[in-house]
This record gives sequence, structure tokens and C-alpha cells, in this order.
Amino acid sequence: MIPINSRLVKTISLLLTVAVPIVLAAPVYAQTVDNAVSAQVAVDKSATASQDRINEVRDKTQDAASKYAQAVAESESMEKYNKQLAGQVADQEKEVASIEKQLTEIETTNREVQPLMQQMVDTLARFVSLDVPFLLEERTKRVQSLEDLMPRSDVAISEKYRRIIEAYQIELEYGRTLETYAGRIQDANGERTVDFVRLGRVSLMYQTLDGSETGYWNAQEKQWVVDNNYAHAVSEARRVAKKDGAPDLLKIPVPAPQEVRS
Repeated sequence: MIPINSRLVKTISLLLTVAVPIVLAAPVYAQTVDNAVSAQVAVDKSATASQDRINEVRDKTQDAASKYAQAVAESESMEKYNKQLAGQVADQEKEVASIEKQLTEIETTNREVQPLMQQMVDTLARFVSLDVPFLLEERTKRVQSLEDLMPRSDVAISEKYRRIIEAYQIELEYGRTLETYAGRIQDANGERTVDFVRLGRVSLMYQTLDGSETGYWNAQEKQWVVDNNYAHAVSEARRVAKKDGAPDLLKIPVPAPQEVRS
């Protein structure tokens, strides 16, 4: 037999006494650690979930705030635009009212001007028929064109009025010019080609192309009068009218003044 040291036995016994509780406590400690770790993981997951919810709420809040700010900006912009539109509409309504008023005035003016213009044409026609018979065909044709123009609905009132005033201006110009032109004359002696000389509306004279006959228009008797005493004067008037020489004093037949009765 191997001898056993009593001190060694005591030492081993002591070690076993200490080690057994430690070994027995190890599973319990491990479980406690696992529980602590699980609890920490659960806390971390909960904290993460809470942070996610916080972030989501924050994002939603920021998104709502952004949308609200955008809506407010759009509302302000729309309000300004509506004010501008309201101003434009008000101006357009004023313009429409002004145009309607002008149209009414134009219609009234047309009703008043149309008879006046017709009266002007009728007066011009009577004037030409009673006036000294120079350029009679041309002047009569001009008056006839005005009479044909008046009833036309496709011609503006302004154009009709312009044409009438133009005709009056032409007639006015005749009264202060000297001219000569070729034409035909017909009286008791027959029809013949002559050169006319017109001095305003004061005197209308003629002379045949060969110079054998000279005469003038008698405004009082409304007929042509043969008077060769004015042959030289008419020749000179023709020369001056054609600008073949310098203007000179002319001896021409002038009708006696007549008394005008109102």
C-alpha cells in the first residue's frame, strides 16, 4: 500500500469543498448573463423601434410643415393673381362700357350724318347744273359717282364723307385757277371743236381751232355768245394758261353783277 499523507488529504478536501459550489453556481451565473444580454437586446430593439417611430413622426411633421408652407405660398400667390385678374377684369369692363358707348354714339352719328351727307351731294349736283358749264362731263360724272356711293352699305361712312369733301375741294379749286382745255360746243350754229379758256368762275371763253370764231358764256342768258372782239384777249389767255408766256392783264368778258335776294 502507498502511504497517504494526511495533510494532502486535507488539502484536497478543502479544494473540493470550495470548487463544488463554484461548479454548481456556474450554470446559474451563465443564465443570469444570458438574461441580462437578452434584456439589453430587448431594450436596444425597443429603443431602435422608438427612434424609428420618432424619426417617422419627425419626417411626417417636417413633410406636413413643408406642405403647409407650400400651400400658404401658393395661397398667397393665388390671392395676388386673383387681385391682378380682378383689376384686369375691371379695366376690361370699363373698356367694354366705353366701346358700347362709342358704338351708340356712332350709330347716332350715322343717323345724323347720313342725311347731311346726302344733302351735301344733292347741293353739289344742283350747283354743278347751275354753274358755268366748264368740264361739265367730268364734274357731272363725279357727282354721279357720289350719288351711286351713298346707298352702298359696304362703304364706310368715313370714306363717303372723304369723297364728298374731296369733290367740294375740287370745285373750290376751280374758282381760283386759270386753265385751257379742248372740248366741243353746241349751239344754234351747230357742234364744233374749240379750245376753252376758264378764268375761275368769272369767265368761260372759247375759240375755234383755226381762230375764226371767238365767244363766251353768258351766265345771265345761259347761252353761248359769239364775239370776235375778244379774239386777241382769248388768244392771250390761252397762252398764259398754257404757261407759254408771263402772266399779263387780260381783257375778258365779265358778267354784270346781279342782286342776290335771300
